[in-house]
Amino acid sequence: MQDTEYSLELIKRGTEEIIEKDHLKSKLNQGRPLRIKAGFDPSAPDLHLGHTVLIQKLKHFQELGHKILFLIGDFTGMIGDPSGKSETRQSLTREEVRKNAETYKRQIFKILDPEKTEILFNSEWMDKFTAADFIQLSSKYTVARMLERDDFHNRYLNNRSIAIHEFLYPLIQGYDSIAMQADVEIGGTDQKFNLLVGRHLQRHEGIDPQVIITLPILEGLDGVQKMSKSLGNYVGIEEEASDIYGKLMSISDELMFRYFELLSDKSMNEVNRLRQNMEEGSLHPKQIKEELAFELTSRFYDTETAKKAKQEFDKVFSEQGIPEDMPEIENDPEDPAPIGDLITRAGITASKSEAKRLCKQGAVSLQGSKVQDPNYILPGGEHILKVGKKKFLKVKCQ
Repeated sequence: MQDTEYSLELIKRGTEEIIEKDHLKSKLNQGRPLRIKAGFDPSAPDLHLGHTVLIQKLKHFQELGHKILFLIGDFTGMIGDPSGKSETRQSLTREEVRKNAETYKRQIFKILDPEKTEILFNSEWMDKFTAADFIQLSSKYTVARMLERDDFHNRYLNNRSIAIHEFLYPLIQGYDSIAMQADVEIGGTDQKFNLLVGRHLQRHEGIDPQVIITLPILEGLDGVQKMSKSLGNYVGIEEEASDIYGKLMSISDELMFRYFELLSDKSMNEVNRLRQNMEEGSLHPKQIKEELAFELTSRFYDTETAKKAKQEFDKVFSEQGIPEDMPEIENDPEDPAPIGDLITRAGITASKSEAKRLCKQGAVSLQGSKVQDPNYILPGGEHILKVGKKKFLKVKCQ
């Protein structure tokens, strides 16, 4: 087991909140492997980088010698987590949940050591629950406490339905902590209420309550909204290696360091050194971004595949003659301007009509692809436009 102070420093990296830090320290001082719980509802088959923030923290605990309990909520998945939802979620069938769970098992071991990870399904104990057991579990929490939860509270005030089975979700998640004898439970900031229910139920049973660690929700490629497949600002961990590499090379400089902190295996001393070198001008941001893109592509594939992805990316850029330094312009994410306006605003064309004409002629391209609609709105993130044969423009929207 690692030294307590070293352990605390690594555990605190990138965390939003620890409840309670002194309690965590006392558990670490016990000198035994702690039981670290993290639950995933397999509501969709594919994981993206946003999901791996939590898995990366599990890896930290694993490196420190603790026991990782990766819970796949096949039982709770049939309810649907109401966290952050304004409407009752569609329930999944047991078959759908099990199918998605198989893909999770494959994907998480791109990060975690399978020999040091125990995968559990909460149906193992919840399928044995009787109606009387559910009544007894429900008696340990009040409706008033449930309605303190933001999403339930807002739905109640706005006369939106709250189904009774949704109240069972945090109770069952809390009971999972009893069944798993969890010392620590990790979740996103949107899970805080559910995690606290686990502490409450453990305490009610006379069990030393779990420490709660919440992690931030990862911003997507646009640097604004949370990473989401539905928003198109995501990096899937089973995407083609060239897509993973290319997408990561498109993020802003500031978001790059956010990703380093939450996703990279580099120490924070190394990350801070890279930032300092960039600010001093001894390292170009593109060089640092290449390190991030290469590391994460290697993680989900291998070093050789990452090298090929880098070569493919560099080839596209070199063929276009893209310079290291070029004019930059900010695009307002709340009121984004179309490509024609951006080109004119940057002074590349004298008028919008000229920008429109260049687009129509196929003289404007976005990272290799022609953009012939001058009213096209760029998605969030960082993009490079080529106008004519020699002019380039970097557009940042964050």
